Amino acid sequence: MVKKVSIKEDYIKLDSLLKFIGEAATGGHAKILISNGEVKVNNEVCLMRGKKIRKGDKVQINLKEIIIE
Repeated sequence: MVKKVSIKEDYIKLDSLLKFIGEAATGGHAKILISNGEVKVNNEVCLMRGKKIRKGDKVQINLKEIIIE
């Protein structure tokens, strides 16, 4: 399942993105998902919750693929 998400700023931090798209209920939940290795950025597991996600990046979580526009 592919979902496209538009951002107005230059970037959004990974933990904030997970909350924004509804995959994490809280910042703490986002931190757990990321630290457990459940999130990929551009096809690589990302363990940095403050990772800057920019337009063109692809995030994968729970069999969902999110493309940032």
